[in-house]
Amino acid sequence: MRKKKTLAAAALLAAATFTLSACGSDDSGDQPVAVVSAEAGSDRAATVLDQPFEKPDLVLTDTHGEKYDLRAQTKGKPTLIYFGYTHCPDVCPLTMNNLAVAKKEVEKNKQLTQAQKDSLRIVFVTTDPERDTSSALGKWLKGIDPDVVGLTGDFATIQAGARTLGISIEAPRKEKDGKIVSAHGTQVIAFSPKTDGGYLLYNQEATVDDYTKDLPKIIKGENP
Repeated sequence: MRKKKTLAAAALLAAATFTLSACGSDDSGDQPVAVVSAEAGSDRAATVLDQPFEKPDLVLTDTHGEKYDLRAQTKGKPTLIYFGYTHCPDVCPLTMNNLAVAKKEVEKNKQLTQAQKDSLRIVFVTTDPERDTSSALGKWLKGIDPDVVGLTGDFATIQAGARTLGISIEAPRKEKDGKIVSAHGTQVIAFSPKTDGGYLLYNQEATVDDYTKDLPKIIKGENP
């Protein structure tokens, strides 16, 4: 049996709260609050959650201005969800570009059927809905991967949905230099097509190679 390490919860909340990161700032926030498992000494990018997250019950607006029911429209499909915003100068575009490049590499994978490849859903939920309108999201994602599902809507609704995944986000704020920043958790959560549970967590250090290696198994609902 492989030995595992456990990060104990630092506090009991309605949902675990991961580190907040203000894009473009050095604020590190508090330490992650979660119960997760990983092989001792493992350098794997993915962390397997002991208790998978339930997919958020979010009904938002996509880049076409249409209603998008997250649970209904990603049911039974391998799904990666990330919360961020288009004006982020660093973490958000890097994360989304990593996922886009990895997805293109997976599309070359001859061991997966075309149906399996087409089943993958990557979802970007804005944490700055006032500026990230459907149109703005669509333009930004077009330069990364037009197939990514971009979602916007009421901030309180988005914040509540993120909280069910243990991801904290704060309302955008204006800093002294006039820049508007959005503090948010930088994790990518992967959902299994078999259970629809969010069973894998990636932090912002995950690379293109990490995602490229793991996506074929995620598509099949397997652990990396």
